Amino acid sequence: MARKSLVSVVADELLDRIVAGELGPNSVVPTEQDLMAQHDVSRMTVREALSALQAQNIIRVERGRGTFVNPVHDWKALEPAMRATEATLSDEVAAKQLIDLRRMIENGAIGLSALNRSQTDIEELDLLLEEMIDAHERDNLDDFVRADIAMHDLWFRSARNVFVSVLLNPLDRVLYTRRRDASSMSAVQSSVISHHSSILEAVRRRDPEAARKAMDEHMNQATAVVTELLENRDVIVG
Repeated sequence: MARKSLVSVVADELLDRIVAGELGPNSVVPTEQDLMAQHDVSRMTVREALSALQAQNIIRVERGRGTFVNPVHDWKALEPAMRATEATLSDEVAAKQLIDLRRMIENGAIGLSALNRSQTDIEELDLLLEEMIDAHERDNLDDFVRADIAMHDLWFRSARNVFVSVLLNPLDRVLYTRRRDASSMSAVQSSVISHHSSILEAVRRRDPEAARKAMDEHMNQATAVVTELLENRDVIVG
């Protein structure tokens, strides 16, 4: 196995332990010697793995004391933070925080999309909306969710701001799972299609204010759906 792969294995397995809560905030990270023995790797491999996590501020080195886990809110990498949040927060809190994040970013991004989109973007968005409608009529949940996420991804790209996509790309895995759960009901799919249509029309008219308003209403709808799903789950479990 190449050294780069070994570095990734050590870093990922240590991150798994942190995310799972085995190594909580401010916990001492195992020593280099311990990690070398656990993974049967060289000191250089361990140091590179620790450096990778330190670069994301997941861990910190205190000279003379050791290496410690940082609280999640100090981490600089979004994907590990999302994993840790899912593992440590309740479903309700994690879901609402995720929607709050989407609202902050997507409401601004859609305004840029309305200003910067191309005609090709509009044509592709029209096709994706048709795919959502078709998937809904065929009762194909996976195709519906894929087209849903693809529309949002294209809105981000049509904003013509590379940082928007960089910020939101790590959310794709989490969003797919949550949107699949939320879109399992036919009535929800119909509502999502209606909201997407309103957003698309505002972008088509190059009306950033209307686009932001339509996206905000879509986020309100998402919050309501998630809240209802979690309440129903509590009733079933209870």
